[in-house]
Amino acid sequence: MSAVRLGRQSRIAIGLATLIGLASFLWPLIAAPESAAVAHASDAPLLFAVILPILLLVVLAQVSDGGMDAKAIAMLGVLSAVIAALRPLGGGTAGLEPIWVILILGARALGPGFGFALGAISLFASALLTGGVGPWLPFQMMAAAWVGLGAGLLPARIGGRREIAMVAAYAAIACIAYGFIMNLWFWPFVGSLPEQLAYVPGAPALDNLLTWLRFCLVTSLGYDIPRAVLTVVLIVVAGRPILGALRRMARKAAFDAPVRVPAEVGS
Repeated sequence: MSAVRLGRQSRIAIGLATLIGLASFLWPLIAAPESAAVAHASDAPLLFAVILPILLLVVLAQVSDGGMDAKAIAMLGVLSAVIAALRPLGGGTAGLEPIWVILILGARALGPGFGFALGAISLFASALLTGGVGPWLPFQMMAAAWVGLGAGLLPARIGGRREIAMVAAYAAIACIAYGFIMNLWFWPFVGSLPEQLAYVPGAPALDNLLTWLRFCLVTSLGYDIPRAVLTVVLIVVAGRPILGALRRMARKAAFDAPVRVPAEVGS
């Protein structure tokens, strides 16, 4: 059971953000030969201008749906700050980034809408903290939001060791998928690549898809596998106590409890 439920308006907002994100990532595979594709370095500010209001819309939609109150927003801020503080510890060295443990477990404990917002906000906050603001940031925010969303959508009625095994398996897939999809933001503009790895404008989508997969296997797995291994190990070792602590916090916060205004004495 998610501590922060996902209502109808939240689903619509997240769906809109996902459609925009998919279009931003996948245009190299679907762009027509005559399309005037420009580097993301120039259109990233425009993407920021689209993603940030939609992210705010996601949070406001959850507030409107009654799924997120002031206590949930405070927890969102706390976990985002933890992720932002952890990110410099890994620094991306060989893909070793401990932030995914907090994101995935936080989303698992608190729900898909919370996980979506946590992924995007925490990557934005960590970029401000580390000076990592650049054309890649809106894509990192969207990809991390999807990781949190997926963790929150995992089957709820699984607990104990089976839950940890499920979350660890998801983490392994998500960490590798994050690296693969992040390659899409810059791969079309990498020069001097061998023909087998180079993006070909206007080529059939399937051909460019296979070329992108080869590019990821050759250049990305050296970062993605260590990221996945570290995340899986940390979840196996510390997943149960972290999930337990997050769920206890959620119960004490009583996110689902209705707000009751006491009647005046003598009324």
